[in-house]
Formats: sequence, C-alpha cells, structure tokens
Amino acid sequence: MTARSSLRSRLTWSLVGYVLLLSLTVLAHGLVVNERAEALVWESLLEAEFDHLIARSGDPGYRWNDTDTLSLYEAPARPLPTELAALEPGVHDEVKLDGVDHVLMVRDIGGRRLALALNITDLERRERELGMSMLASALLVAMLLGVFAAWGAGRLVRPLADLAGQIARLSPGRAEARVTVPDEATSELVVIADAVNGYLARNAEFVERERAFIDSASHELRTPIAVIAGAAELASAQPGVPPKALEKLQRIHRTTRDMERLVSLLLVLAKEPARLARANDRIALGELLPEIVEDHRPMALAKGLQLVLVEAPPCELLAPAPVVQAAIGNLLRNAIENSGGGVIHIRLRADAVVEIDDPGQGMSPEEISAVYARAARGGTRDGGGIGLDLITRLCAHLGWGLAIDSRPGEGTTARLDLGASRVPSGAV
Repeated sequence: MTARSSLRSRLTWSLVGYVLLLSLTVLAHGLVVNERAEALVWESLLEAEFDHLIARSGDPGYRWNDTDTLSLYEAPARPLPTELAALEPGVHDEVKLDGVDHVLMVRDIGGRRLALALNITDLERRERELGMSMLASALLVAMLLGVFAAWGAGRLVRPLADLAGQIARLSPGRAEARVTVPDEATSELVVIADAVNGYLARNAEFVERERAFIDSASHELRTPIAVIAGAAELASAQPGVPPKALEKLQRIHRTTRDMERLVSLLLVLAKEPARLARANDRIALGELLPEIVEDHRPMALAKGLQLVLVEAPPCELLAPAPVVQAAIGNLLRNAIENSGGGVIHIRLRADAVVEIDDPGQGMSPEEISAVYARAARGGTRDGGGIGLDLITRLCAHLGWGLAIDSRPGEGTTARLDLGASRVPSGAV
C-alpha cells in the first residue's frame, strides 16, 4: 500500500517551498542589481581618477603615487602582467593581480596604455559576508515559517481529523450514530458531515426495514411449517401407509425440519448480537452431534455415502440451539450434496471445533474465495438451500470461525470453530 502524506504536512511543505523559492528569487535579483550597481560605481570612481590623472599629467612637477588601494600601470615603466596585457579598454571587475581581487580600468591615451587598478578585496569579503547573512536569514525565516505553518495547518485540519475519527468509530449496529462538527467548523466540513449523517440515516432505515422484514417473515413462516411437519409426522405414524407414501411423508418431514432451521438462521441474522445473547441455551455438543448425523443419514444412504462420527469428547456451548444445529446440519448437507460416494467423517475436538471431511470433488481456491467474497458482500447462493454464504455470515454474526480446506479432486474439509460460545470446564 502506498504511504500517503497528511494534509498538514502538504500544507506545511508547500508554504516552506514557496518561501524558499521566493527568497532565492529575491536573492538572485539582489545579486544582479548589486553587480550592476557595482559596475556603475567602479566606472564612475575610476573615470574620475583617470580624469584627474590626465588633468595633472601636464604639470611638470606632478608624479603619481600609488596608495594602499589604487595603483597605476603604465608601459613601459610599469606594464600590466602578460596575462592581462590583452584586455580591451574599459572596466574589468574581479581581476586577479598578485592573487588579489581588483577592479581594472584600461585606457589608451596618446598611444600609451594606462590602467588603474583598485583593490576590492575587503569589499568582496564584506559582500560575501552580507550574502551569507542574507541566505542564513532567509533559511531562518523559512524554518520559522515552517514551524508556524505546521502549527496553523494542524489547527486547520484538526476538525477534519476529528470528523474522520468519528467516522472510523461508527458502529454498524447503532442506528442512531451520527457525526458532529464544532460551531467554528468551516462550511466545507459542515457539508461533509451533513452528507455522512444523511447516508447513515438512509442506511439505518434500510437495515431496519430488512431486519423487520426478515423477523416478520420468519415468524409468519413458522406456523405453516409447524403445521406441515406435524401433519407429515401424524400421517407417517398411521398404520397401513404404503412404503412409497411413507417415504414421501418422511421426505416432507425432513424438508420441513430443514425449513425450520433456515427460519432460525434468518431470525438470528435479524437480531442484534446483544439480543441474541439473551436467547442462548446450554448445549452438550457431544450429545447434539450424533442427533444431527442421524437426521442426515437417510440422505447420505440415498447417495451411497457413509457417515462416520468419531467419538466426541465432552464439550458444552452457550448458544442458540437451533442455530448450532442448523449450522452444523447445513455443512453436513453440503458435504453430502457435493459427494458421489465414499465416507464422510465428522469429528468434534475438545476446543469446540467441528470438522466435516468429505470425499467429494473439492473446490478450487478461486471457488472458495468467491464464497467468502459473496458472503462479505451479503450475496446469496445460486441455488437452493442455505449454503456456505449464509453460514459464513452467521459465523461473523456470532463470532464463530469457518475455514474450508479444499483439495480439487480429493475432497473438502470444513472446520466450524464454535470456541467463542464454548463454556469453560468447571463453569456453572
């Protein structure tokens, strides 16, 4: 995942970069102006010295004397060094004479080449010091501005960060959850908060409608299912019922029991986890598991399958009994439906993990991933029965774990981890 910088850091670095760029631009402009001003000053100063020299040169008693900073070069008595002899007439800045910086003005007068050299070493040193001080002050200003920009940007983005934190802490189970913004929040932040609250309100209404529909439909289905199951059970108990009719009645009875489990699952998914915890039963899973296996044995025999239950250790759960029975039963039925023959092994481990190992064709990793993806999106199965999608959603609702280890062509092992509902040994 690409690391993303914060809005605060982006604002800070943008301001610091702007100040640095502006400072460098001002410094560069100042250097250009300073160099041009220097050239004008040197030209004016040396022109005045040359004019004075020419005016006095006609005086028989006048003789030029060099000073600490100003020297005269005149051939043949004192010619310019060889490397400077080819200089054109005019002003030449930063010329090295004897390793020292000079400003040189060259003139040709009466067939003679004259040159006045002004020592500017001290001025160049001060100019460099001034430039360094200006650069240091610019960096200091940029650093101070960066500190204040970080502080100001932090204050600007703090309401946005608080809003993001509120959104991150929202719970899907709380229909009344809303985000709030302080009175001093900007109009853009208010627009975002209103949009989020509007979405939360619409989502809460949708979830409540779905829950109410499932709850109502499940309760309404229980009565006709119970009537069908009771009638099928009474009819099959009558003497003289033909074997084929008895087989059909038993199939009706099994189907109605499956429907009862489906309704129980729907009711569980319609309830909130807090409400569901109040409907828990104490279940001896080692005693319930053989009953579930026996209920599915006729279906397995019809497909030429054997159900082998490994001796189950003592294990107690605190969970809704119909839900536990439906979850295990539907995993077992899926194993039967996807197997053409052989033996299905059912195991119960002491840590409340139920393993169902079937000899079916198995599923590819892509098919297993598709099952979990559909469950995560709240999708449904393409076909009849509850299927793995709904069982996966049920496990997420109750804190259980479901793992599928499938080997294409070798079968599938489904592990239902009920440890979240397990009663510790010795608990009353």
